[in-house]
This record gives sequence, C-alpha cells and structure tokens, in this order.
Amino acid sequence: MKNAKILVVEDELNLLELIRYNLAKEGYQVLTAKDGLVALELAHRESPDVVVLDIMLPGLDGFEVCRLLRKDMKMPILMLTAKVDEVDKVVGLELGADDYITKPFSMRELLARIRSTLRRNEMMQPQPAKTENILRADDLVIDLGRHEAKLGEKVLPLKPKEFDMLAFLMQNKGQVFSRDHLLEKVWGYDFAGDTRTVDVHIRWLRQHIEADPASPHRLVTVPRVGYRFEG
Repeated sequence: MKNAKILVVEDELNLLELIRYNLAKEGYQVLTAKDGLVALELAHRESPDVVVLDIMLPGLDGFEVCRLLRKDMKMPILMLTAKVDEVDKVVGLELGADDYITKPFSMRELLARIRSTLRRNEMMQPQPAKTENILRADDLVIDLGRHEAKLGEKVLPLKPKEFDMLAFLMQNKGQVFSRDHLLEKVWGYDFAGDTRTVDVHIRWLRQHIEADPASPHRLVTVPRVGYRFEG
C-alpha cells in the first residue's frame, strides 16, 4: 500500500531520521513526532494509516499515548521497545497495540512489519454485508465486514489481534494450529521466539467467549501441539 501515511513517534533523533528516510524511500508519507503530546495532535489531525510508537518518550510515555489513541481511533499501532521484559510487551498489547518490535531492529524487519500491518488492515476494511462474511458457532457470531463479534446480543470488546485470531480459528473450525502457525497466519510474518503472545491472546479470548474459561469448550488446547476451535 504505497502512499500510506505513517506516523513515527520516537525521541531518539538519529533513529527517528533513519526510520523517516527509509519509509520515505519506500514511497510512504511520513509524519514524525518526538513526544507523546505532539503525536496525539498529529494522529487526530492527520489520521495516519499506521503509528510506529516508541514506549520510552518524554512526558506521556508510549503506553499512555497508545491508551489515548485507542479511545477513539482504530489505526494499527506498532510499538517499539528497548526492553526485553515480556510484561512490557503484554501491557502494550492489552492497551490496544497491534504489534511490537524490540530494539535494536533492522530497517528491513521494520518495513516488513509495516507492510504486513497495512495488508491486514486493508483486508479488514468494511465491505458490503454478504453471507460468507458472517461466521457462526451457536450464539457466537462474527461479522467480518463490520469487524464485529457478538455473543448473543452482547458485542464483544475484542482487541484487533483477538478478533483476527478468533476469525481465523472459526474459519478453520476443527483444525489444530501450532503457536508458530497462528503467529504466521494472524500476525503475518515469522514471529518465532514469542509464541507466548498466542497464549496470552487465547487466554483473553476465553474470558470473552467461554462460559468457564478454566474449562474451555470452544478454544481447545491440544497438548504439545497448539489450539483448535470446536464451536
């Protein structure tokens, strides 16, 4: 998706300029911000297609910026973190980030993540309602066109990756997928080494769709293999 608008939020000037240069060279429109307040202002004024957001920022940190953006905006957020603590990554995902990348990273990896994010976002844009866009499993219904999941009459407040994973598993009901396979299909690239991300998202989904999350009947664990959707 050339000409996409990317907002890069990073207070390390050398890295900010390096990212800006490489994105512009790929044909993207690039907006930059060095702190959280400017990032929020730019995001609401320019409506970027993707936000690349550093966690460690002066003033408002990246977690707070992510939380505030998610209150009224739906563009994908890719978080940059210099920390290796899994807790930081999980916090970002819980606040609504779509993905994260740990510093140091290569520009090639960052560009691949952005391209993957743009492709997924384009695929999930609303389309005219069609029967094949509706997935059903008893009282659990997913409308792919509206990007909405319901359990009975209740609309489920799913995060983007929760929705994508549930939709993928429902579309492949009864099939067992390894964590690596789910990372490839839902995140869209090789995410090896972070398979706990899948477990976290499965746990969150069970809180929404299982009568008893401790004894799941829909999202079933297949020991030493992965997960399947039973409906």
